[in-house]
Amino acid sequence: MADAPPSTAPTTAEALRAEIVRRYDTLSKRLKQIASYVLDEPNDVALETLAVIAARCDVQPSAIVRFAKSFGFEGASQMQKLFRDGLLSNNAALGYSERVRQLDETTSATGADPANLLAEFVEGNTLAIDNLLQTVSGSDMRAAVDSIRDADTIYVAGFRRSFPVASYLAYSLLQAEKRTVFVDGVAGLALRQVQTMAPDDLLIAVSYQPYAEETVALVEAARARGSKVLAISDSLVSPVAQPADIVLQVRESEVHKFRSLSASMCLAQALAINFAFEASRDVTGRKRRSTAK
Repeated sequence: MADAPPSTAPTTAEALRAEIVRRYDTLSKRLKQIASYVLDEPNDVALETLAVIAARCDVQPSAIVRFAKSFGFEGASQMQKLFRDGLLSNNAALGYSERVRQLDETTSATGADPANLLAEFVEGNTLAIDNLLQTVSGSDMRAAVDSIRDADTIYVAGFRRSFPVASYLAYSLLQAEKRTVFVDGVAGLALRQVQTMAPDDLLIAVSYQPYAEETVALVEAARARGSKVLAISDSLVSPVAQPADIVLQVRESEVHKFRSLSASMCLAQALAINFAFEASRDVTGRKRRSTAK
């Protein structure tokens, strides 16, 4: 049964985002389409007309109004104002998706000359990395690094396109002397590899649309064993993000229909090095305390 509409609307974009994630499973198919767009494209929601937003969500404008009212707003414009206020306070420029669309229009016109193609991929990846600062907050990073530090053993999984990110994370954490298991799924043993997970362990699951079934199954298995999950995904309501304790949202660039991993690798590097720095400081602190005794 769906939750009753709240008596009062959220007062910040962050509060609305949290409420959308909390209630996502209770929404109808149409409202889920809108919810995903609102979560992924907050700047577009702030700046575009209702007709444009509806077209991009593949729904009627009346559905946008119904969505806003279901979260306590008088109408869609009140919800848009919430995002517009946040946009102005952050001094943000064009929404990420709009900038990517403009890049795509430019690249379609320039053709596939080697020099042009390199420039296009560089620009697309630069946009994605810049956008990472909008989708991953300081508090998100703090929570992620703390979860890695506090876990007894880290399990890292990512299949198909996500495999390079997962393998880099596992390698880097092992280099930082963190007990880490890389769930590579060799011989179809991915689920077997997480059967030893305990409540003090952490699964880092990396997955992007269309979301590898293996990764989704591992997240479910980890949660069933009482283990925590840190998800790196392109949507806050993806099958790996929804059950997770912590979600780091990464939206990669797409040039000529090829999606990059530059922002994901940047995030993975930041996570691993943050942990390594903190682990090193902890060791130095213990040594100093021991010497002082």
